[in-house]
Amino acid sequence: MIGIAKRHLQSVRRRDFLAGAALIDGRWVTKVSTDTVVDPATEEDIAEVSRCSARDVNLAVTSAETAFGSWRALLPATRGAILRSWARLMLEHSDDLAVLVTSEQGKPLSESRHEITYGAGFLDWFAAEGERAYGETIPSHKPGSLLQVRMQPIGVSAAITPWNFPVAMITRKAGAALAAGCPIIVKPAPETPLSALAVARLAEEAGVPPGVFQVLVGDPIELSASLLEDTRIRALSFTGSTQVGRLLLEGSAATVKKVSLELGGHAPFLVFDDVDLRKTVRGVMAAKFATSGQDCLAANRIYVQRRIYSDFIDSFAAAISKLRVGHGLDATTDIGPMTKAAVANKCRAQISDAAAKGARVFSPKLGDELGVNFVAPTLLSDVTEEMLIAHEETFGPVAAVLPFDSEEEVVARANANEMGLAGYVYTDNLRRALRLSEQLECGMIGINTASFTGPPIPFGGWKQSGLGREGSRHGLAEYMELKYVCFGDLTG
Repeated sequence: MIGIAKRHLQSVRRRDFLAGAALIDGRWVTKVSTDTVVDPATEEDIAEVSRCSARDVNLAVTSAETAFGSWRALLPATRGAILRSWARLMLEHSDDLAVLVTSEQGKPLSESRHEITYGAGFLDWFAAEGERAYGETIPSHKPGSLLQVRMQPIGVSAAITPWNFPVAMITRKAGAALAAGCPIIVKPAPETPLSALAVARLAEEAGVPPGVFQVLVGDPIELSASLLEDTRIRALSFTGSTQVGRLLLEGSAATVKKVSLELGGHAPFLVFDDVDLRKTVRGVMAAKFATSGQDCLAANRIYVQRRIYSDFIDSFAAAISKLRVGHGLDATTDIGPMTKAAVANKCRAQISDAAAKGARVFSPKLGDELGVNFVAPTLLSDVTEEMLIAHEETFGPVAAVLPFDSEEEVVARANANEMGLAGYVYTDNLRRALRLSEQLECGMIGINTASFTGPPIPFGGWKQSGLGREGSRHGLAEYMELKYVCFGDLTG
């Protein structure tokens, strides 16, 4: 396994994707100080990228502020044409981009290819949505007056993006910002800078002007502090943990930035006893093990009605046993490594805690050749609310299953958490599906499906799972301000 990522990276046709330079003011900047990119499967060093500083943030903000006037002045259709060109280039280079994503993030190559398509879809969507930033005309309450509401770009924006979807989370934010008329500065996760910088090269080739889209890699605390303190940055978008989101929200208060946060999840997955068991197991497998479980939408608390509980456990365990663990660049892999050792360690701690408190553990043994960042796909049955995994987010391939008896009981248990990003309900009872879609305290609900995201939908959560929305027309609004205008004395 040693060297597999480097061997695949040598096959990348776009050698400039591996240059590791930062994009600041339309220039590719190489620094003496660098950060090392690591293959999480083997812990092998695979690349070096330039480390930017607070001074570079200032240069980037100055460039973005300069570029703002001319970018916002373009017709929305012109900005949209550039976004569509960017999307097209991403699809043309999807094989190279997918290798970068898997090499630095670890997910299976097939999932990385899907992410590139998914990410390009946001650029296409916002290319069109930018032409529909409609305002309003208000029936006047004042004689002889005309009242208008206009949507205008908020200004220079910043995005701090995560390592689990290192391409799609950039395009979901940048597509909306650029379509709205705002320049954006992206600080990608330190674990996954290569794919961010590669996407930036394609943005440049698509015709995005200097200063409109910039990518800086470096120490997260230093760069984030500079972004927060700069009064010229008017909007901040972050995807990541709730703990970090709270800090960014607090830091943004001093300059009263418009903040959108997509934070942690602890999704309940409710299975009632009237379902088709085969279809339900297929759904829960998709909701739990996509991205090797490193997904804020992952089904974390799988509640199964008691009458079918035993049969569900047997079927679920059989399906899990078929998952193959390995390097993401191996075409047969279903579950790759955890991107960070801390994630793998948290999974193991949750398994140990649950086992010590009475949970039954089904977990195939991993091969000795696999590294410390690998976690076997694990089923924990007979989980109780006292176990860590019942109230902490699980960011890995560990499935916790809890029995329940009544609808009222399971709704109360599902809502008894400060996270409220997504929820899943599997039932063949239409009335129940409608009731639960109203009662569950989540920003997004999937009824009899594990797949519901995409550019047209408003992605976001309730409670401590975030603020604002990404995707859809609501995502565009995160980068716009309302302006009310009153024209008076029209009778003369």
